[in-house]
Amino acid sequence: MKHFRWIILAALIIGGCLPVCLAKDEPLMGITARKGILDLRSVNLNDQFIPLSGEWQFYWHRLLKPGDTTSAWPDYVAFPALWNKIKLHGQTLPAEGYATYSLTILLPNKRPQLALLMPDVYCSYRLFLNGSLQLSNGRPDTTVERAVPFWSTETVTLPATADTLHLLLQVANFWHSKGGPYKTPVIGKRTTLNLNLQRDKAFDLLLAGCLFMGGLFFFGFYAFGSRDKAILYFSLFCIVYSYRMIGTSLYVLHSIFPDLSWFATIRIEYLTLTLGVALFSRYFHSVYPKDANRIIVNLVVWICLVYVFLILVTPPRIFTKGIMPFLGVMFFYIGFAFYSCIRAVKYKRVGAVFALMSCGVMLLVFLIINLHYFQLVSAEKWIVFAGYVLFFFLQSLVLSHRFAFTLKKAADEAQQGLRTKTEFLSTMSHEIRTPLNVVIGMAHLLLRNTPRKDQEKNLNVLLFSANNLLAIVNDILDYNKIEAGKINFEMIPMDIGSVAQHITGGLSSKAVEKKITLNTEIDDRLTRKVIGDPTRTSQVIYNLVHNAIKFTEQGSVLLSIQAEKITEDKATLTIQVSDTGIGIEPEKQQLIFERFTQADSSTSRSYGGTGLGLAITKRILELQGIVLHLRSEPGKGSVFYFTQTFALSNEQVSPDEFINKITVSEKQLQGVSILVVEDNPFNIMVAQSLLERGGAVVEVATNGAEALEKIQPGKYHLVLMDLNMPVMDGFEATRKLRTRGVTLPVIALTASLPAEVEKDVQSAGLTDIVVKPFNPDELFRVILKYAK
Repeated sequence: MKHFRWIILAALIIGGCLPVCLAKDEPLMGITARKGILDLRSVNLNDQFIPLSGEWQFYWHRLLKPGDTTSAWPDYVAFPALWNKIKLHGQTLPAEGYATYSLTILLPNKRPQLALLMPDVYCSYRLFLNGSLQLSNGRPDTTVERAVPFWSTETVTLPATADTLHLLLQVANFWHSKGGPYKTPVIGKRTTLNLNLQRDKAFDLLLAGCLFMGGLFFFGFYAFGSRDKAILYFSLFCIVYSYRMIGTSLYVLHSIFPDLSWFATIRIEYLTLTLGVALFSRYFHSVYPKDANRIIVNLVVWICLVYVFLILVTPPRIFTKGIMPFLGVMFFYIGFAFYSCIRAVKYKRVGAVFALMSCGVMLLVFLIINLHYFQLVSAEKWIVFAGYVLFFFLQSLVLSHRFAFTLKKAADEAQQGLRTKTEFLSTMSHEIRTPLNVVIGMAHLLLRNTPRKDQEKNLNVLLFSANNLLAIVNDILDYNKIEAGKINFEMIPMDIGSVAQHITGGLSSKAVEKKITLNTEIDDRLTRKVIGDPTRTSQVIYNLVHNAIKFTEQGSVLLSIQAEKITEDKATLTIQVSDTGIGIEPEKQQLIFERFTQADSSTSRSYGGTGLGLAITKRILELQGIVLHLRSEPGKGSVFYFTQTFALSNEQVSPDEFINKITVSEKQLQGVSILVVEDNPFNIMVAQSLLERGGAVVEVATNGAEALEKIQPGKYHLVLMDLNMPVMDGFEATRKLRTRGVTLPVIALTASLPAEVEKDVQSAGLTDIVVKPFNPDELFRVILKYAK
C-alpha cells in the first residue's frame, strides 16, 4: 500500500495540472472572432494571451494576395479546423487543396508592444499582415509541382501604431492526409510571448539532449560492461525518442535548420514514434519476461515493423492515415504495460514499483499530448517536460535496481563459487594428504631400517619428492584461503629469534645439499618475546629463506633480524633474507610477486616450484599493512626485507627455547601405551610401525565407538584420534570421553589443516593437533610432551 500511495501522488501531480492547462489559454467569454472580426479594444493585453480563434473569412481554392479583389462573398468557418472537418455548401472539404483565411483584429489604444505566435499548419502557409508578408512555412501554391511543405513555429512583432490588423493567411496541402490549420495562433505582450516560446524551445532542447546523452550512456554501459538486453533496448529507445523532443510540436530542429526536407523529417517523426514503441515493448519484456505476455509484445512489435515499412515506402498522404490506428495500438500497449507492472509489483519483481509509477506517468503524458493534438486541451510545456523527466528517471531507477540485483546475484554466485572452490581444494588437500602420509611414513620407516647406500639414495629422493608435493598442496590451499579473506592472525607471545633459528635449522639440510652456507643473525637486544602470529611469521620467513636457498648455487644465504627501535612496549624489527644467488632483472622484480609466476619461464623448469611462495608472503604481509621490499642485481644476488612493529610481552626469551631439537632415540617412547584410532589400514600400518619402533605399546580402534569401548582408566597414556571416521568420528568420540570425565590426552591426527578444524577441535575437548603427513620426530615430540 505504501508504494501505491506514491503512484497515486504522481498521478495527481500530473493529472492535477490538466485544469490549469485548460484554464490558462482558454479565451475569455466573448473574446472570439465573429464574421472575420476580432474586437480586442476593451481587452487588457498586458497580462494575457489572446487566441485568434472563432469565425474567419474563408476562400476555398483561392490564394488571395493583399489588394486582390473578388466578387465572391467569403464563407465564414471556425478557426482553427482541419479541412476535412469543414462542411461548405453542404459538402465536406477534402484534405488536399488550398485556401485563404482572413481576419481583422481591432486593438485597444493603450497596449504594450505585441507579437503574434504562428504555429505550423498542414502543410504550408504564408501570413500577410496589413499587406506585408511577415511569415511563411514552405511555399503554398495552387499546384503540387510548385508548392513546398514545411513546419515550424514562428513569431512576428506587430506594428506598434496600427489600431487595426488585417491578417491574410494562405494555406496549401497536397501531401498530408490532413489539411488546414489545427493549432491556434495567439497574440500577446511581445516580451512575454517571446520569452515563453524560447523557454519552451529550451525545454525541448534540454530534454532531447538529456535523452540522447542518457541513451549513449546506457549504450556504452551495455557495450563495454553489462550485456543485459534490457539496457540495450532502453538505450536505443532513449536515442530514438530524443528526436521527438525537437522534431515535433514546436519543431525546434526545423527552426534551427530551415532548409531541412519536409519529406525526410516527417518520415523521421513517424519512424521515431513507431520504433520507440517497438523498442520500449522489447525493453519492457526484457525487464519483466514473466509478466509481459510474449505474444502481445511480439504482436505490437510486428505492427510497429509493418508500419515502419509503410512509412519508408509510401508517400506521406498514405502512411499518415495510419497514425490514428497506431495511436490506438500505442495506448493499448501502455495499458498492457501498466497491467504487467501491477503483476510485477504483485510478485515483487525487481524495480516493479518504479516501473508501475513510470507507466502511470507516461500514460498521463501521452494522454495530455494527444488531447492537445486534437485541440481538446492546451498543454503547458513544463508539465509535459516534467512528465518525461519523471518517466525516464523512474525507468533509470528500474534499470539501476535491476543492475544492482544482477550485481548482487553475481557476487553471491561468485561467493558460492569461491566457497565451492575452497571446499573442493580442502577436500582434495585432505585426500592427497592421506596417501602422502603413507608414502612419507613408509619412507621414514625404510630409512630407519639401515638400508643399503643405493636404497638410501632412492628413499631420500622419494621423501624429497613427497615433501615437495606436500609443499605445493599447502601453498595452493593457503593462497586460496588468503584470496578468500579467510586468514586470521593470532596475537600471542613468541620468541621470534627462536622461530628464525628453528627455520634455518630445518632448512640446513637443503643448504648442505647445495654446498652453500646458511646463517642466522639475531639482534642481542631482543630479550623479550613479541606479540604476533608465530604460524604466519614462520610461514613468511620460511618462504623467503627457502626461496633464497632454491635460487642460490654457490655462496651463502643469511637471515637477519635487527631491531630498528625498541621502547618499553614496542619493538620495530627489520627481517632480512639476503643471498648470493642468480638475482633478478629490474623489469622483472615486480613480476615475481604474481601468483604462479617466476622471473623467467625457464626458471621454473630449472629450479621447480609453483611461484606461489613469494605471492603468499607478500599477501600475508599486505594483510598486516606491511610492505615487502626487494633489492636485486642479476648475477650477484637478492635481498628481501620488511619492517614490522610488534608489541612486546612481559615474557623473557628462554636461551634454549626452540634452539635445539629434541633428539628422539630409537626407544624414546619405551613404556608409553597409545591407542591409535584410525579407519585407514595403511595409516594404521605406518603409525603402528613408527610408534612400536619407538618403543610404544600400541593398540588400534577403527572408529570412535570402538575407541570408547577400549578406553579404560589407566590403560593408555595417550590417544591418537583421527577426526573423519565412519560410525563415530573423532569429534563426537572425544566429546563423549570428556562427558565421562576422562582427562586422558587426545591428540587429533588429521589430514585437514589446523585452521580448518581448530574451533571444532577446541570445542570437542581434543588436546592438540598433528597434521598428516607427519614427520616421525615431530609426532614423537608431541607424544612425549603429553605422555609425561
